[in-house]
Amino acid sequence: MRYYERERREFVRVKAEVPVRYRFLSHDPSFEATGYAEGVTRDVSGGGVLMDILVPDLDWIPGLLTERIFLGVELSLPGEDEPVRALTRAAWVQSDIQKAEQTCTVGLRFKEITRDDLDRVFRYVITRQLA
Repeated sequence: MRYYERERREFVRVKAEVPVRYRFLSHDPSFEATGYAEGVTRDVSGGGVLMDILVPDLDWIPGLLTERIFLGVELSLPGEDEPVRALTRAAWVQSDIQKAEQTCTVGLRFKEITRDDLDRVFRYVITRQLA
């Protein structure tokens, strides 16, 4: 089952398996933030990342799509000493309800990211394109 909003691809994407730590966050005081989980991106762009995530509760999917739940991510770009940190929002979520685990593929867009971290992402994407 795929949940999504209209896609507006603005940035070039590169297929890349970049290690990432992520956690679920919300401004809602009743929401209990999770600890960090680890994963790997499928692709990276200047606008965000595509990755598989483990969703603790599939009832969170509407919250992800309506910006009530966000993901804080730390991307470990190759050759970088510090991770790129960003607050992201889900542009779309695809889940396979036939599977027992609650793994979803999610397109994440950067919501809050420093200019320096965004520049590092752009440099990484350009370098990958030229390789």
